[in-house]
Amino acid sequence: MIEIPTDLPADLGPLSWLLGVWEGSGVIDYTAGDERFTGEFSQRVSFSHDGGDAMNYSASAWVEDGDRRVPLVSEVGFWRLVRPATDADAGPAFLPGRGAAPQRTADDVEALRTAEGGFEIEAAIVHADGVSELYLGQIRGPRIDLATDAVVRSASAKEYTAATRMYGLVDGHLLWAWDIAALGAELASHASARLAKAS
Repeated sequence: MIEIPTDLPADLGPLSWLLGVWEGSGVIDYTAGDERFTGEFSQRVSFSHDGGDAMNYSASAWVEDGDRRVPLVSEVGFWRLVRPATDADAGPAFLPGRGAAPQRTADDVEALRTAEGGFEIEAAIVHADGVSELYLGQIRGPRIDLATDAVVRSASAKEYTAATRMYGLVDGHLLWAWDIAALGAELASHASARLAKAS
């Protein structure tokens, strides 16, 4: 059962099924050049909100090596519906909005629905290894499809040029698949997982 908080901003309604902490395991299977990366991993993903119009996201994954936990990826970000910014919206940086922002309603959000029946979304995700991604995509009910619009790497980051992600709610579990183009390889299947809601 999905519980939706009563204090959830209207803009987060379509994303509300993601709220909470999800834990589980997945598999890696990716080939770059002559090297194939395979194995199983554990993951913890959290979606929360702070009253704003974006969903807070954090995720970490690791492999077990004997009695030692070896980190694979740690990432944080923000997911939100695409809508034009108004003068009343805060930002950029610490700049406050001008004038009083009217409270957005479910009808305001419904006006953003696409011809395909979903909503356009964007997700900004930053990895601990120096990669930053901006994803654009759509959410249709309990399914999200994203593709990178931009990837920025620090000078010390490994080569990573594009990605797609798919998330879905199936039988109460969060399933996801992540395709990447990295280390000179074309966009291809990279990893997937099945996560259960943590109690």
